[in-house]
Amino acid sequence: MPHRRLEGPVVIATHNAGKLREMRELLAPFGVEATSAGEKGLPVPDETGHMFSENAAIKAHAAAKATGMPAISDDSGLCVLALDGAPGLFSADWAVDRDFGRAMERVKHELDKRAATDMSAWFVSALVVAWPDGHEELFEGRTRGAFVWPPRGNAGFGYDPIFQPEGESRTFGEMSAQDKHGIDWSDPQSGLSHRARAFRKLATAILGPRRQG
Repeated sequence: MPHRRLEGPVVIATHNAGKLREMRELLAPFGVEATSAGEKGLPVPDETGHMFSENAAIKAHAAAKATGMPAISDDSGLCVLALDGAPGLFSADWAVDRDFGRAMERVKHELDKRAATDMSAWFVSALVVAWPDGHEELFEGRTRGAFVWPPRGNAGFGYDPIFQPEGESRTFGEMSAQDKHGIDWSDPQSGLSHRARAFRKLATAILGPRRQG
């Protein structure tokens, strides 16, 4: 099936301010205006999928149907090898009352219980774009790295302070927005974060030309 061009204002199917900020920054060079499910007061749908892509699709289709606008949804999470991929799909659920400090402590506690020595971890992002007529597009990105303790940095959001991507001495929590998810479109390898890598695929497939300057 051919890709469908994404045009006009879109709704980001999220109630997460940090995720919304990143998505707006990624969309800005393409002149795409974005509102969010949270700003429109939409309810959070039940995420009953068994994969990141399934949960992203659930959220995107719900927002598209409710607003009559194309919707973009990101479902993402931190996967730790020694925890058999947890917290994974349940990354947000581990942050009870959106307390990611407690969630990070739980990751450390679970690793300590297993006396884990391999700290390999990765972030996954599944981006789904859904239109009101039911059409959807899926793009996925992944960044490999390692769990680190104690948490480092106050930038970013979520589990960023405990994730150090491969080849970097800083955690996501110590990086500027540009360093974490900025994309130099002249460099085909540019874009460090999982969300930036998924977005690069999305932009190449369905967005129009970037604004100059």
